[in-house]
This record gives sequence, structure tokens and C-alpha cells, in this order.
Amino acid sequence: MSTPATSSDREKVVSKLPGQLRQHLKVRAAQRGIDIQSAVEQGIREWCSLASTPPSVDTAGADSFSTFLPAGQWEEFRQITTDRRVSLIQGLAQSVQLWLDAHPAPDVRRPAITRRIVVCNQKGGVGKTAITAGLGEALAEDANSLLPVRVSKALTKALRASETETGEGGLEDGALDIENLPGPGQRVLLVDFDPQCHLTNQLGASPLPLSGDSLTNHMAGDPKGDLRDLVVSVDDDNFAGRLHLLPACNDAFLLDVRLSAVRAREAALERALAPLESDYDVIIVDCPPSLGLSMDAAAYYGRRRDAENPGQSGALIVVQAEDSSADAYELLTTQVEDLRNDLQVDIDYLGIVVNLYDSRRGYIATSSLQGWVDIKDPRVVGLIGDLKEQKEAVRVKKPLLSYAPRSQQAVGMRALAREVL
Repeated sequence: MSTPATSSDREKVVSKLPGQLRQHLKVRAAQRGIDIQSAVEQGIREWCSLASTPPSVDTAGADSFSTFLPAGQWEEFRQITTDRRVSLIQGLAQSVQLWLDAHPAPDVRRPAITRRIVVCNQKGGVGKTAITAGLGEALAEDANSLLPVRVSKALTKALRASETETGEGGLEDGALDIENLPGPGQRVLLVDFDPQCHLTNQLGASPLPLSGDSLTNHMAGDPKGDLRDLVVSVDDDNFAGRLHLLPACNDAFLLDVRLSAVRAREAALERALAPLESDYDVIIVDCPPSLGLSMDAAAYYGRRRDAENPGQSGALIVVQAEDSSADAYELLTTQVEDLRNDLQVDIDYLGIVVNLYDSRRGYIATSSLQGWVDIKDPRVVGLIGDLKEQKEAVRVKKPLLSYAPRSQQAVGMRALAREVL
């Protein structure tokens, strides 16, 4: 049946469609960047133009489905289904399947050069590890699933959203500008470059033993095996083998001492990770709160390579909306500028992430946030609220985006991922 819609050239139509077919339609339309009504319109038009009826589609369990079509198309479609002696439900299912077959899922976009994101700040406790994990999880999510993403570009909206929480940390109607989008489907390696092993522990892995091999050994030129053998998979259906972790080892506390004896020590991390790069689209390095030689090596690893576009790799700076983060930011950017000048390399800033934000802390929080926004270059690319879901995920040693996939923090991580893509 059909009823008039608000648009003068379209009408609302109501029929039935199998749940799985409807889900495929939603995902494929999002992947193709068109709305569902346009996809259905195209499918019906193609179905009506066929010389013969296509194979039947299983419509068992079909339930209500509605969309808007150009005025008159549904009546024409109804007449042709009568002529072909098929039901409206079967005709619609065939039309949708016809459109799906003609518009296969696009290939996942993969970079020509593995992207390298260095998550850093000299100050500890700002949440670099949480941002590293959340960003990696968001980049690795399934390209054939729809996931809630914050799409608002207005920072004020994001601020208001961070202050609105339901009982389970989920999404409240009207709190956020949300769009359901396919995951990026990237192959991601998280590198725990911090001797405190926070990233390793949070994701439920074990730190590497002091008696064995480690990233530190490879950087110091004393490997005990293949670095690939140290990599572990973050096992979760949401990531389907796309998210891996290179665990930390406590021997990294001695990394600066060992690097002091290494030739071209700024390139030590790059030399160590180079054999792994062909396996991944993105490598994200969780840096320690340090301005030593290890940070030089991390910043150099994120430098812009030949034939790499600006902003593809570089430093992602995590801060809080308070004064000590600003002091640490100045120290870090000074170190990066010195490295740029000394080695004549381009190290891009991918942006600033304001983490653990809570406006209830008053003027210091809100004014500090405004100060970060006012910097402009690098600009604020993420705002993550100080909510309970991240702490709970750490406690149970599960990825945040698996533990609370619809929480505001998860939605914010997906927004961040799309900002840095």
C-alpha cells in the first residue's frame, strides 16, 4: 500500500522484506554512500525493465519495511507483479537482491604506504593508552557491519553529548548527531612502546618475559628471533583477525641506555618494525611519557616518507583539559621541532585528542578545552568524555568497542578514527 509523504514527488510505501535482506540493503547502501530509498528505487526500476522474472528469493520471516519512492513507481510495480504472477513481497525482495547483485561491496581502501600513528605526550596519566587502543579498535571494525559514529563537526555538540549519559552509557535520543556507518576494516598493529605495559595488560595479553625476545632487543640490534613471532591477535569477532598487538617488555626501561650505543638511533624503531609493515594498513605506537631517545625514535618513525601525502602519518597528541597538559604539550612540540630541524624531516601533527573531559570540573576544564580548540594547528580531532565504560573495559581486560560498542566513548573513538583516516 502507499500513503502520501511530505515530499511532493515521493510517496511512502509499506511492504515486507526478509530481515537479512533488509540488513544487507542497509549496509550496502551505506558502503555505497547512497540512501536506502534511492537503492530500492533503482532496484525496482531494473526489475520492472527485465524481460523475465528473476529467480525467487526466500521471503520466510519477512516483516514490515517502508521507504519513499517516486510518485507512481509503486503502482507501476504493483501492476507488473500482477502481470508476472508474483506477490508484492516477492517482487520487492527480487528488486532489492537485483540491486545488491549489481552493486557489490566496495573493496576496503588500503594505503599505498603503511600509515604510522605515534600517540604521545610527555605527561603521564592523560590516557594515551586508552586512545591508542580505542583508535586501533575503531579502525579495525568490520566493513560489512553498521556501527554508530558521531558525525557532528560542531565541538559544542560533542561537549553537550559528553555530559549526557544513560544508565548503561549508551546513546540518548538527540544527544549526539549519530550515523550508522560501515567499519573501516583496516589491518591494525598496536605497538606497546611503554615499559609499564599498560596497553598489553588492558587488552588481556601478557608482557614479554625479560629472558626472551622483545622490541627493545630488535631496536638495540640484538634480536633473538623474528619480531612477527611476538605479535598476538586481539581475538574478538568485531575485528576478525584484523587487530594485532606487539606486547611490551619491562626491558624497555633500559631502552634509552641501549639506544645511546646504537648507530642512527633515531631510525631504530623504523628498522625494527619495517619487516612487519607489509602485513598492516596502520601501525599505532603507544609511547611512554618520556622525552628521551625512545621518543626521538618514535617521532622519527612517524615522519612523512617519500611519496607519502601530508597527514597520512605523524604524531597524535593526547591531552586533558587542565594546565599541566599544556606544559607537557610545549615540551613535546619543542622536541618534535628540534628533531625536524636537526634531521631535516617532516613530522606531521595529526591532531590533538582531548581525553577524559568532564565539564562538571568547572572553569578550569571548560577554559582549558577552549584553549586547545583555539590552537587551530594542530587542531582538536577528538573529544572523549570521562565515563565509566573505559574503566570497566580495562578492569575486565576487554576492548572498549567490544565491551560497550554503543557507549559515547566508543562513538567518539569511531569519530576520531574517521578524522585521522
